[in-house]
Amino acid sequence: MQDHIRVTQVGSLPRPRQLLDANRAVLAGATEPTVPYEDALTAAVAEVVSHQHEIGVDVVGDGECSHMARGEYDFSSWRTYVFERVSGLELVEGWVPPKREVPAGQVVLGAHAHRRDWIRFSDAYSDPSSGVALPNPEAYARVPVCRGPVAYRGQEHVQRDIGNFRSALAAVGMKDGFMNAVSPASFARFGNEYYATDEELLFACADAMREEYAAIIDAGLMLQLDDPAIADSWDQVNPEPSIEAYKAYTRIRIEALNHAIRALPQERIRFHLCWGSWHGPHTTDVPMADIVDLMLSVNAGHYSFEAANVRHEHEWRVWETTELPDGKVIMPGVVSHATNVVEHPELVADRICRFAERVGRERVIASTDCGLGGRVHEQIAWAKLEALVEGAKLATERLWG
Repeated sequence: MQDHIRVTQVGSLPRPRQLLDANRAVLAGATEPTVPYEDALTAAVAEVVSHQHEIGVDVVGDGECSHMARGEYDFSSWRTYVFERVSGLELVEGWVPPKREVPAGQVVLGAHAHRRDWIRFSDAYSDPSSGVALPNPEAYARVPVCRGPVAYRGQEHVQRDIGNFRSALAAVGMKDGFMNAVSPASFARFGNEYYATDEELLFACADAMREEYAAIIDAGLMLQLDDPAIADSWDQVNPEPSIEAYKAYTRIRIEALNHAIRALPQERIRFHLCWGSWHGPHTTDVPMADIVDLMLSVNAGHYSFEAANVRHEHEWRVWETTELPDGKVIMPGVVSHATNVVEHPELVADRICRFAERVGRERVIASTDCGLGGRVHEQIAWAKLEALVEGAKLATERLWG
């Protein structure tokens, strides 16, 4: 019987300095780095797991340490890590998609530079002193293009990651934890020169990624599916589509995801939805009320979503009219990566209680909006996790008396 509000986080945590240095050496092609990458990775996973345990996080992750970051602030490693784990992709500089006729009413994504939020606030986004940060541009200098059959070849990588995480958990006396993997829809947003249709490419990615998903669950860990594409793609469609057209487009992406996780135990699967993690106005985000049914159609047991940043905090009211299916749990973000201000534990408790009072205290796990690593400074990230744990304790006192 649950007797407290459990605490988790979304995945990415600040990489220890030694790992960042090793990452840079690998990316620069160094043959004899100061610290071998594999050693730095193993030590980093042990460090971030130990730190979470010390703070009091109930359901810990490996910090996405093996999702190679280009530096302290990297908005894209959650997705780009998988490029080396599948065949059929080439990184191409200056690639331009072929022109094609789009049927009326059909949703087609634009390039990253065409986000409606970036267009609306172009002066702010182009001003380096504005405090508005775009995702690191070097991540998009070369575009991944599919030029052959997509197949999974990352078996050694995922088994290495599982081994590192299992060892780190054992060292602190924990048995359970979660590992992140990118969803088919969020992964498949790249150029296509091989498959007849984008849908065919999407399902090829689903079949490939299933190997990684199954490996994580077979190892006795929880699988977290990172899928900002479900909400985040809305901003990349120009002109703004109808909600009906966008939902029809998105349902196909969810069908591919459910295909990839078919027969896997739902109670071991966490689904993460967000609106993108860049620091900006986000005035063109799709409302949660318009997509909550899509999120709940994913065959997962846990649903993670942004609920603390100032663009989405008001959307807790969605749960006054949305019924959470039996056996499902929500993991709302109650501290945010979108601000350097560390939330007061009383505010965190308020946020937790709003959800618990609407879906039930046993069906809420307190979490972060998105990954903290690569979004805020290391000191701030860990302070936010501490505030999250303290807030959950206060919420527990209120909800259990």
